[in-house]
Amino acid sequence: MRLNRKEFLKVAAVSVVGAIPAAAQTGTPAKAKKEVRGNAIKGTTDAVKRFIASTTLRDMPANVVTEGKRCLIDNFGVLLAGSTAEGSHILRQYAQKSTGAKEATVLGREPLACSAAHAALANAGSAHALDYDDTQLSTTPDRTFGLLTHPTTPAMSAALAVAERSGASGAAFLEAYLVGVEVECKMAEAIDPNHYERGFHSTGTLGVFGAAAAAGKLMKLTEAQLAHMLAIAASLSAGIRVNFGSMSKPLNAARASENGVFAAELASHGFTGGDNGLDGQWGFFQVLGDGADLDRLVGKLGRTWSIVSPGVSFKPYPCGSLSHPSMDAMMKVVKDHDLKPDQIKAVRLRAGNNILEPLRYGIAKNELEAKFSVPFLMSAVILTRRAGMREFTDEFVQSPAAQDMMKRVTAVHDVEIEKQGFDKIRSIVEVDLVDGRKLVQPSDDRYRGGPDNPFTREDLKAKFDDCAGLVLAQNRLTPAFTAIESVDSMADIRQLVRTLTART
Repeated sequence: MRLNRKEFLKVAAVSVVGAIPAAAQTGTPAKAKKEVRGNAIKGTTDAVKRFIASTTLRDMPANVVTEGKRCLIDNFGVLLAGSTAEGSHILRQYAQKSTGAKEATVLGREPLACSAAHAALANAGSAHALDYDDTQLSTTPDRTFGLLTHPTTPAMSAALAVAERSGASGAAFLEAYLVGVEVECKMAEAIDPNHYERGFHSTGTLGVFGAAAAAGKLMKLTEAQLAHMLAIAASLSAGIRVNFGSMSKPLNAARASENGVFAAELASHGFTGGDNGLDGQWGFFQVLGDGADLDRLVGKLGRTWSIVSPGVSFKPYPCGSLSHPSMDAMMKVVKDHDLKPDQIKAVRLRAGNNILEPLRYGIAKNELEAKFSVPFLMSAVILTRRAGMREFTDEFVQSPAAQDMMKRVTAVHDVEIEKQGFDKIRSIVEVDLVDGRKLVQPSDDRYRGGPDNPFTREDLKAKFDDCAGLVLAQNRLTPAFTAIESVDSMADIRQLVRTLTART
């Protein structure tokens, strides 16, 4: 059920002609156009609001709940690590100065209390600061892999803030988070891919709906209030890709979470929006997306949950997910041949524009640009065989060794790879050695962290410890990990907050 602009106008026109008297059918073009606007196709807003209102944790399959808790573990870890970033510090200062309320906690080395909306802002900004949070997968080749959303960050931060404010149970928090992620992912799958290709950052533009759904669920909004909430959220949807490689990329996720809470709060007080904010010529999908495949959304919410099918991927590296299979390929070459940096003459990464356009920086000048720089991503693997948080620092990026190695790496647009489609991350690493040999390594579709090669519990624990260890004492890491695993048994979510802020 494709709903692009031309088809929308055609279907709407047919609907109008069949709905008005014969005499009116001969009216002026201006009048006909006005009638089309007034008879827009409906149904999407209704489907989303009903799903939010009616879905409970009891309705969810066990594997959905299990995977949801795994995503929460991953996100709380990267949130704590990201709270140490400079941009996160600035957001914390903003939150602290902008509110006198003490409703929810901003996590980090120095936790602070502020309003729920500002806590959602600061925590989501931290969770996306390192570009280390989970990634939504695509289901078909026309939905570009890795370019949908980072689904957990907006929904989790909003759910945590609202749940803490109200003293909701851990089960209610988990329920709201999973509802939010499902709404966000299904909407991201439905919207025309042109939305992202035109430059919108979908974690910002679609994340606001996941955050709003989670917040509205916890606030127990009526279906009428939820409809207004979705329309308000549609007006607050924002985020553009020009900000990749700067502090404003995580700001897109941060604002999505904050605005989701804001939209739910306004709706809870009787603030109104359009009755069908997602539908029709002036609704969200048509205006920001130039249409949508509504068959991916209407009737699909909660019927095969996106969090398990196609699933989400956890990042093995703190950078753009589109680079990860290529980094693994580079790692394999380096380790298989025990290469030293001085043995390497040149490196070429051959890939389609689905990879090369987002990874748009050449010689990276700082750690934020480095996350989207092919020369740096290859160089970090070559130089350290790790490419972890310690490499994504200004000090390492600006080091003579990194700057020199980046000059040996080039990105090459490969038309033949691009013809294979965008549903997988396909690339080829070519390495020219000083001794004249040429080594070639294609990327592996079974990338680490994805559903075909998932993190084990031990992998997830290792990443959590590495990340959370920047904030929590070593003796607090295992209690924090197990607390998140059992969040649905907590009578009050504040118990988890206390665990994540304990000093000793």
